[in-house]
Amino acid sequence: MESQDLIKLYDEMKVKYRKNTYKYVSELLDKAKEMHKRDFEKSVTAKRAKEAGRTPDHEQSWRAFKGKNLEKLIMHIIEDEVNSLGLKIINGNALERTNNNNLSKELSMVKRHLLVDYGEFGSHLPDVDIVIYNPGTQKVIAVLSSKVTLRERIAQTGYWKIKLASDSATKHIKVFFVTTDEDGTLTQKKPAKKGRAIVETDTDGSYILTKTKVEESEKVKLLDRFIDDLAKLAGKE
Repeated sequence: MESQDLIKLYDEMKVKYRKNTYKYVSELLDKAKEMHKRDFEKSVTAKRAKEAGRTPDHEQSWRAFKGKNLEKLIMHIIEDEVNSLGLKIINGNALERTNNNNLSKELSMVKRHLLVDYGEFGSHLPDVDIVIYNPGTQKVIAVLSSKVTLRERIAQTGYWKIKLASDSATKHIKVFFVTTDEDGTLTQKKPAKKGRAIVETDTDGSYILTKTKVEESEKVKLLDRFIDDLAKLAGKE
């Protein structure tokens, strides 16, 4: 199974759910897991495990696939609307893994505008999945991290918010977390679970892909609110 298969499944679901399709990403992932398992059982890795008398570890393979491709799916969901605002969206790894000499002038400037200064220990990019920037100025407007649950990465997202906010060159960059919130960490405002407390105090907010009822706030919202919020940010440049 490839990332394009996940995107194809999402587009097929849009026929039924239209603008609310994002709320059904967890169901999409359940269906994709079954397809992924069928492919995995035919893989060389699974065959070698069986030959060695071991049970093939599909869960590990699935977690890696899901983590890598959820961000691609989210990009697919929001990309057209981001572009309609005159902005551009890229995968964070495009900046992290590409040698500066191989980056276009535009992306080289975007990378420079996102670097975190560690003094004598150099400058390093924050660990983020998605970068949204203004192609005219190459200034980064927002960065997004994405995971199925908050416990996997929310504290790290809070850390990068603090680091970006501590430098006048990057303090304007908004740091968001996008999640399916499958363990329900964000559904209730008070009493807040630890993950929600981190979102509310140490990030610029979280957007959720779910059909579960969520007690929203200025920092915790369903994904359909994201583009309007981004438009406001772009207008403040």
